[in-house]
Amino acid sequence: MKVTIVGGSGGVGSSAAFNLLRAADGHEVVMVDRRPQMVTSHVMDLEQNLVLGSGASVRAGDDADLVDADVLVLAAAVPLTVNTSRLVCLNDNATIVGRVLDQLPADWPGILLMVTNPVDALVTWAHARTGIDRRRILGYTINDSLRARTGVAQQLGAVPSSVEAWVIGEHGDACVPLWDRVRVDGHAVDLTAPQRAAAEEFLRTWYVRHVALDSGRSSTWTSGLGIARMVSAIARDDGELWVASLVLRGEYGVDGIALSVAVTLGPDGAREIPQWILTPPQAAALARAAAHIGDVAASIDAPSPVT
Repeated sequence: MKVTIVGGSGGVGSSAAFNLLRAADGHEVVMVDRRPQMVTSHVMDLEQNLVLGSGASVRAGDDADLVDADVLVLAAAVPLTVNTSRLVCLNDNATIVGRVLDQLPADWPGILLMVTNPVDALVTWAHARTGIDRRRILGYTINDSLRARTGVAQQLGAVPSSVEAWVIGEHGDACVPLWDRVRVDGHAVDLTAPQRAAAEEFLRTWYVRHVALDSGRSSTWTSGLGIARMVSAIARDDGELWVASLVLRGEYGVDGIALSVAVTLGPDGAREIPQWILTPPQAAALARAAAHIGDVAASIDAPSPVT
């Protein structure tokens, strides 16, 4: 499968390339970036990973490699600065995303994996701008669920990989953690009120705590591995459950807005969108997230499509 990474020389893009090359799926990885020397540097380095047994390939590419990509990973973004919300980069990142979308023909058949933030608003906007089937524009948002699992593991003293926990809604402040779906080693677990509060604080403050370090980097290692795992799930089509942002058409009572929800993945994108039964507070929080994302997407001020 051909995977083209736009923003390939950035931290997330290069991490995704590395993890895709270490997977057993034999992907053709193409790195595209406006910094060609950085891309060449990464490719020269990553080529040595192939000697260690990967059946994949890696090379530098250009805009022509967007059109025939099976999966287009859009990780390009403005430099990260200290802030308290991903929304600060909305219009600047929309301009970057718009330039990429304008390269795709009307009948483009690939899957767009949106990593650029704020991801839910940009998925909503990208779908309206391009008309690409909603199941083939997917936002990468599993990190929220991974952070919830980390918080739960810390509270329970459990092995992190044994914890199952899910976060839906916005990839941001309007996220909706589903604490009633926590499982450890496959068994349902009822968190105490203090455990739940501590896990939720870990989840909801992670972004601000990390950005406040002023390191200039995002969650490159987590996102790179998660993107590679998500691409592999698309290729395998094995029914593995994921969380991804996509435009809903009636699911959970939402229409025309992208939210993170449970999905299964396949070569055509989101194969199934199982509708979980939510408690009234969870359903209300999801509705608030949808209204918020709709307002944000409607506020995007970026250049119109090239005609």
